[in-house]
Order: sequence, then C-alpha cells, then structure tokens
Amino acid sequence: MLIEKKEHPEKVLQFGTGNFLRAFADWMIDTMNKQNLFNGSIVIVQSTNNGTANVINEQDGLYTCVLQGISNGKATQEFGVVQSVSRALNIYNEYDEYLLLARSVDLRFIISNTTEAGIIFNENDLLNDQSNNSFPAKLTTFLYHRFLAFNGDKDKGLVIIPCELITQNGDKIKEIVLKYAQIWNLDKDFREWILQANTFCNSLVDRIVPGFPKDQIDEIQEKLGYQDQLIVVGEPYHLWAIEGPEWLKREFPAEQAGLNVKIVKDLEPYRESKVRILNGAHTAMTSVAYLCGIDTVREAVLDRDIKKFLDQLMFKEIIPILHLPKEELNKFADEVLNRFSNPYIHHYLLSISLNAMSKFKARNLTSLLDYVDQFNEIPRALSFSLSAWISFYKGRRFEKSIELVDDEWVLEFFKQQWNRYEGEEMNLRELVVQVLANEQLWDCDLNRIPELTDYVANFLNIIEREGMKVAVQALLLNG
Repeated sequence: MLIEKKEHPEKVLQFGTGNFLRAFADWMIDTMNKQNLFNGSIVIVQSTNNGTANVINEQDGLYTCVLQGISNGKATQEFGVVQSVSRALNIYNEYDEYLLLARSVDLRFIISNTTEAGIIFNENDLLNDQSNNSFPAKLTTFLYHRFLAFNGDKDKGLVIIPCELITQNGDKIKEIVLKYAQIWNLDKDFREWILQANTFCNSLVDRIVPGFPKDQIDEIQEKLGYQDQLIVVGEPYHLWAIEGPEWLKREFPAEQAGLNVKIVKDLEPYRESKVRILNGAHTAMTSVAYLCGIDTVREAVLDRDIKKFLDQLMFKEIIPILHLPKEELNKFADEVLNRFSNPYIHHYLLSISLNAMSKFKARNLTSLLDYVDQFNEIPRALSFSLSAWISFYKGRRFEKSIELVDDEWVLEFFKQQWNRYEGEEMNLRELVVQVLANEQLWDCDLNRIPELTDYVANFLNIIEREGMKVAVQALLLNG
C-alpha cells in the first residue's frame, strides 16, 4: 500500500481497535481531513489483551475500508484507504506513553466502543492501575493526569463521545467517572473540573459493519492489488446522532463534510425512530417471513408480499406516531429497505429471532400501544406480527422443528399453551387470551386493549388454518 500519508495533530484518543470504529468514526474523521475540515489524527488505545495494535502500527495506521450495498437501486462497492490513524498503543505494554498523551495540547476528543459491558463500575479498580478492567476507570485516571498536567485549566477539558449501544451512554460514563473520583478521594477541584471543563455527549450510532471479509478476501485483494490485514467492510449507510452543544458543530464539522452526523439538543427522537423503524421492522417481519419459508432479510424484502407488509408496517403504522419530521422519517424508512436488500450481507432471520418476545416488547409493543392511543384503533400489521410470533413459538415451520432460543420460562410457557391447544384442552382464542394476559411477558394484560384479542386470534386462526403466505395476502387484501 504505497500512500504518502499526510500528518495531522493527534486530536483524538480512541478506546477500541475493533472493526466498528475503524469503519465508522475513523472513516468519518478521514473524510473530514480529506476536505481540510478537521486537521486531526487518532491515537488508538488497545485496552484489552486482544487487539490489533501491533498490526495497525505495522501498516502505519493505514487500512482499506470497503463500503458495499445498495445505492440508487444498484449494488455498489467503494474502496478507500483510511489515513486518519496516526498510531496505536497497547495500554498494558505502553502505559506511560498512554498517560503522556494526557499532557498533549492538541488532544481534544475521546471516543470509545468498549461494548456495552465496558461501561461499568468496578469497585476493585484503582487509580494508576494499568490492569483496571473498566473503561471508565481507565478514563478517570487519564483525565486526572490531564487535570494535574494543566493545573486544572478549564480550557484543557475534552469532549467525550462514546459509541457503546446503551441509552444515555455519555451521562452514564460521566456518572461513573465522578464515582471513581469520589471513592479514590481525588481533589474536589478535579470533580469540579470534570463537570465544568469536559463535555460528555450521549450518542447513537448506526452502521452495519460485518468486519474483515473472510469470504471475499481473495476477490477484494485482487481488485486492490495489495495485501491488507486490516481491511474492514461496512454498508454505505451511516448515522451518528450526538447530543451536544451547538459549538460542537464547528469543532467536529462532520455534517459540513456531507456525512450523516446530527449534533442535536435531544437524542431521543433519533433513538426512537431507529428502534421503532429499523429494529421494529426487523422484529416484526422475522416471524412472518420465516414462516413463509424465507431464510434471510434480503430474501424477505425481495418477496412482494413481505415488502408490502413492511410498507404498511413502517409507513402507515409506525411513522405516523413518531416525533421527527415525516419527510425525514420516510427517507430513513426507504434507506432501511435499501439496507435490508444489501446483497453483500447475509442476515439470517433465525439470528434475529433470538429472545424475540423481549425484542417485540421493546421494539413493537410500544408502537402498537401508541397507535391505539393516538388513533383509537388496532394497527393491523403490528397485531398480525404478534400473531405470527405466537405461531412461531409453536416451534414448527411446515413439518420441521424450529430451534427456539429464549429464556427458559418463556419457552416453557409457550410449550404449555400449544400442548393444551393441540390436546384440545382449549381453543385458539383461549390460547391467545393466555398469551396476552401474561404480565411477565408484557408488564400488563394486553387483553384489556379493546379488540386486540379478537384481532390477534383472528389472524392466528388464518395462519394456523391456511398457512402464513395466505394469511399475509389476506392481511394485505383487507388492509
């Protein structure tokens, strides 16, 4: 890889060497640099025993990002060399070098993706202990060294933007950092500096990153004409919604670079739209498509009936109850359908079906309840999906068994209900009543919602009598 790499000040400290950040935040910073908008490079910290710090340094921080998916209705593949990484540090072998970064006048941002399990408080973690397990403990130590190095100068605070997939991730990290500062008996002035000089941003990230393309590596490297141990593959779509102050748009001008980065006062509408539309559509269609004999997300959206089902679900039932501008939501939903049809990503429906009942509750039930509350009627596609999941939890597709994966009590509950029905101890409507009444599943008795029990029972009756394909067609015909 013969690239004349342009040097930039090290403005970003990144916790995590993984594929996601390299195909997401690092790619964005590279995009801004190439447009002369950011002028900053990234130091990546490997904070676990396993990572790619050595390989990153062997390749001088350079690697190829391959974006492949659907653009303007066509399958596209785009190759680019990301040049935004200056170097990588292994915190276990280069701890002093890591702490030396705290003295850097150029440093301005910290980003992280240490997985959801990384944002925890561990009472055994100690100040200046390089073996600390939790990311917040490592961060607290780093910030304390910076506080001391600059004598509490409020102009030397940092902007912390976590990418971990937990709600209010920035607030959570700040809370834990302050807790460590307290139990470690650090200066009161340090705690004030944390609050006044540093900006902890909640953020929401969205891009599918399959990672290293094992199945395509020979084909890709033949096209590139060089070997690259750090190739990372992602989809073209990306969203980074950051809850932060207005001035952050000037310091992190990603939107100006044409990137889908939203710096907003309130992150919740973006989180809500992602969970309800993207994740909600995934969950709602999985049982329907799988019981039609379809195995992957792409196959599902290419099926005419499933595509119509998704259109009704997203555009007629979910979008009308959300809080962002309708035009923006419609555009996002169209993009979701493009992403589902990505020929380079093989996303199996059975993998989405894991713990499906809790997913339906988190992603779809709230939409169903909000629709009833707003329009005083039952949303047909959402309630049909609930019927499909009840059928799915019978554990059979055609004549073959489905390997259901959920909490043991959930599986046992559905097994008992379907055994009673097939043993003729109760009819199908009674089965639905029992499922909707299970407050351990739903935190309420869904039978209390007028007409919902009838809708779900009627749909389930058609599914069981005629099969899922006929049931979907009947839903669409009468929708």
